[in-house]
Amino acid sequence: MLGAFTDGGPLKRAHLYEHKITGYFIFACIVAALGGSLFGYDLGVSGGVTSMDDFLKDFFPKVYRRKQKHLHETDYCKYDNQILTLFTSSLYFAALISTFGASHVTRNKGRKGSIIVGSISFFVGAVLNAAAVNISMLIIGRILLGVGIGFSNQAVPLYLSEMAPAKIRGAINQLFQLTTCLGILIATLINYGTEKIHPWGWRLSLGLATIPATLMFVGGIFLPETPNSLVEQGKLEEGKRVLEKVRGTKNIDAEFADLVDASNEARAIKHPFRNLLKRKNRPQLVIGAIGIPMFQQLTGNNSILFYAPVFFQSLGFGSGASLYSSVITSVALVVGALISMFYVDRFGRRAFFLEAGFEMFCYMVATGVTLALKFGQGVTLPKGIGIFLVIILCLFVLAYGRSWGPLGWLVPSELFPLETRSAGQSIVVCVNMIFTALIAQCFLVSLCHLRYGIFLLFAGLILIMSSFIFFLLPETKQVPIEEVYILFQNHWFWKRIVGDGNQVEIVEKSGSQV
Repeated sequence: MLGAFTDGGPLKRAHLYEHKITGYFIFACIVAALGGSLFGYDLGVSGGVTSMDDFLKDFFPKVYRRKQKHLHETDYCKYDNQILTLFTSSLYFAALISTFGASHVTRNKGRKGSIIVGSISFFVGAVLNAAAVNISMLIIGRILLGVGIGFSNQAVPLYLSEMAPAKIRGAINQLFQLTTCLGILIATLINYGTEKIHPWGWRLSLGLATIPATLMFVGGIFLPETPNSLVEQGKLEEGKRVLEKVRGTKNIDAEFADLVDASNEARAIKHPFRNLLKRKNRPQLVIGAIGIPMFQQLTGNNSILFYAPVFFQSLGFGSGASLYSSVITSVALVVGALISMFYVDRFGRRAFFLEAGFEMFCYMVATGVTLALKFGQGVTLPKGIGIFLVIILCLFVLAYGRSWGPLGWLVPSELFPLETRSAGQSIVVCVNMIFTALIAQCFLVSLCHLRYGIFLLFAGLILIMSSFIFFLLPETKQVPIEEVYILFQNHWFWKRIVGDGNQVEIVEKSGSQV
C-alpha cells in the first residue's frame, strides 16, 4: 500500500513509561475539557437564534419579511443575507486573529493562563450579546466570544495531549470534542425552549453562554500546569512533582528525561513560527497545521450544524420542528464522539478517518441527488423526503462525530515537537477558524446559488481529504507525544523530506541544521 501503513520504528524510552489513573489527573482533564463547551455552545446556539422570529424582527427585519413571505415553501435563498451571516462568522475571524496572542501566552505563561484568559473574554462577550440593543453590540459581543474561543481552542487540546499517558492519549484528548458536542446539544435544547419565550427568549439563549465560561474560569484557577509547560519554563522541580501526581507513581524518570530533552531543544528555538517552515517540521506543517484543520471544515459538517435550524426550516419543517431536528443531529454528534473516545486508541486514527470518509462521501451524494430531484421548486417538501434527509444528515453527523470532528483536534495536537507546539497549535486554530468563517459566510449564499450542487461539492472534497489521510498520515496511536517525530523518519514519503533517524542525528551532532 505504498508503505502508507508504516510503523514508528524504534522509539527512545517509551517502554519505560509508567502511569496510573488518579483523581488529580481526572479533575485536571475534565476542567480543561470544559473549553470545548464554549466552542460547542456557540456553534449550537448561533444557528438557532438566527432562525428565531423575535431576533430577526429586532435586528434583521428584511430577512424576517422574506421568511414570512415564503413561510410554507421550500426556498434555497430564504436566509441569504450577508449581515446575518456576518453575525455568525465575525466570531471566527476574531478567533483566528487572537490565537496568535494565545500562542505567546501559552508558550511563555503556560496552557493554564490561556484557558483562564479565554474564559474571561467569552464571559464578557456573552453578557454583551444578551444585552444587545443594536447590531454593533451584537458584533462586538461576537468578537469577544471569538477571542475566548481562540484562546481556549489553542490551549485545551495541547493541555489534554500533554497531560495524558501515551496509551490513552486519544481518549483523553477527545474529551475536548465530547464537551464541544455536549455544548452543541445543550444549546440546541435551550433554543428549543427559549423559542417559545416571547420576545426575549433569544437573549436567554445567548446569555446562558456565561455558565460554561464561569465554570471554566473557576476550575481553571485550581488547574495544575502541564509538566511539559513547566519544564519548558525552566521550573524543573515543579514539573517533576506535577508529573508524579498526574501519573500516580514515583517512577517517572524516563518520561521526565524525555521532557527535559524536548525542552532543551525547545529553548534553543527563538522563533517557533519560523522553525515550523524548516524541512524537519514539514510533515507537521502540511498535515497538522494546514491539511487536517482545513479539511475538517470542508467536510460540510459545520455548515449543517451552523444552519441546521435554518436548513430544516428551508426544507419546510416549520420553526419548532426544525429545532427538534437539530436536537437529533446534535445527539448523533455526541454518540459519534463517545464511539471515537472508546475505540480510537484500539483501532487507530487512520482507520476512523478512512472508514468514516467513505460513509460521509455516500451520504453527501445521496443528499445532493435527493435535493436535485425534489427541492427548490417553491413547493412544500414531501414529508417522506424530509424524513429521509434528516436520517441521512444524522448518519453523516454520526460519521463525522467519530472521525474528522474529534480527530481534527487530536491528531494535530500530538504531531508537533515541544519547540513548535504552541506555534503549531496557533496555526491549527487559525486555519480552522479561517475555513469555519468562510464556510459560515459562504454557505447560505452558496446554497442559494449552487443549490443541491453544494452537497456534491462537499462529496468531492471528502474524497480528496480521505486520499490525503491514506497516503500522508502515519498511525500515531499509543506513540509518546515527544517521540511522534520518529514516525515521519520511517514513513515512505516523509523520510525523503525529513531524512531518516540516523541522518538527522548525524547532521544535528555536526551542528548543521536539518
